[in-house]
Amino acid sequence: MMTFYSSVAVLVVFLWCFCEVSLSETQSQNHGFTVELIHPNSPKSPIYNIMESELERVSKVMQHSMNRIHYLNHALFVSSPNKNMPESTITPFMGLGYMMNYSIGTPPVQLYGAIDTGSDLIWFQCKPCSKQCFNQTSPMFDPLKSSTYKTIPCSSPTCKYLQQKGNYCSSNKKDNCEFDIVYDDKSDSKGDLSVETLTLNSNDRSTISFPRIVIGCAHKNNLQVDGIVSGIIGLGRARLSLISQLGSSIAGKFSYCLVPYFSKLPHTSSKLYFGNRATVSGPGTVSTPLLQSFKGGLFLDNFYITNLEAFSVGNEIIKLEQSIFGFGKGNTVIDSGSTLTSLPKDVYSKLEYAVSSMVKLERVKDPTKQLSLCYKTPFEKKLEVPIITAHFSGADVKLNALNTFYQTDHEVWCFAFVTGAQFPRGVIFGNVAQQNFLVGFDLQKNIISFKPADCIQQ
Repeated sequence: MMTFYSSVAVLVVFLWCFCEVSLSETQSQNHGFTVELIHPNSPKSPIYNIMESELERVSKVMQHSMNRIHYLNHALFVSSPNKNMPESTITPFMGLGYMMNYSIGTPPVQLYGAIDTGSDLIWFQCKPCSKQCFNQTSPMFDPLKSSTYKTIPCSSPTCKYLQQKGNYCSSNKKDNCEFDIVYDDKSDSKGDLSVETLTLNSNDRSTISFPRIVIGCAHKNNLQVDGIVSGIIGLGRARLSLISQLGSSIAGKFSYCLVPYFSKLPHTSSKLYFGNRATVSGPGTVSTPLLQSFKGGLFLDNFYITNLEAFSVGNEIIKLEQSIFGFGKGNTVIDSGSTLTSLPKDVYSKLEYAVSSMVKLERVKDPTKQLSLCYKTPFEKKLEVPIITAHFSGADVKLNALNTFYQTDHEVWCFAFVTGAQFPRGVIFGNVAQQNFLVGFDLQKNIISFKPADCIQQ
């Protein structure tokens, strides 16, 4: 199993005097709305390359997932964070996760952002950005052309709050709040924290605008990124995320339904729901508590953490270690940005053995050289593999072949679980395992819900 420690960008975020501005209550959208999510390997994706082979596309996704898993494992389960710095899990490997179309400013400028349930900031490239920019092929936002753009002053209450945490304001920019995202490989993104109108395009063809959303307008971006994606849309739990800023206007709820990667209808899209439309209920729904966990004295409030007690395959039960952060419960991060599910080494070994002992197909090597348990099966034939049940606290989630195996070549399916050999404790529950489920996050009830669904029909 290959690892990518040297190439993973472990992220530290310096927020120089962030100022949060509350959402206008007149923009209440409690009734809910829906937006489209686009996977980069979908023909609907604006970065879909028709000249690439399916193996090339899958290989990129696999490498991105391994890099992200390595980072999250290291950030969550190994290193001790600096107590004076807010955490974030934005990674520089953008463009290989789900994307969302949105608009910013007045008049609105259309952008594509990579959604991330482990990030707490909405940021994108802004003009001027002539010397240090990644190659963004879509139009770049120019704050000078927007009538609703406004930088955040250092005198704001939230700036003072962050100053108590060791942050400070730039002395050379007229008292503006600034952010500086610094990665382990020395790449970075920096610019002004500001407020701006953000507009979402609902699937019913209406538009919903939210004024005075805090955004990061990045003018210097030393990142190895190419394509139409302009930045990150943080959907995490912390104060800067889109979810937290929309707050009561969406009743603290969002959910998504991810269409299987290898759907027979490739032009269908996944969906992201907000407000009451995001409610996950009815027959088949199971819910598990959303937990508060701490590490090194810092609340891990970017992440959606819950507790996974065991896996079962047939009569085999594989238990997991509980309460791994030192204070508070929880051992699992529900992550939209990771393709694969990462397990502690001993858990992975037992799970792989249990599955392999029940599968009677021809075993082959992974063409992407990333996954260890692969089988050959004709494309038109149903993949015969056992159901794996993930036993969360209070919620048993049954995972079928679409949740547990990933097609890496025309007739090759590989087990969509990996082990972070250096990271022996936590679980990262990736998006393959979440396909064809309504996955709901209710921040008022503090629960995560799962409901089996045909996401093509949602």
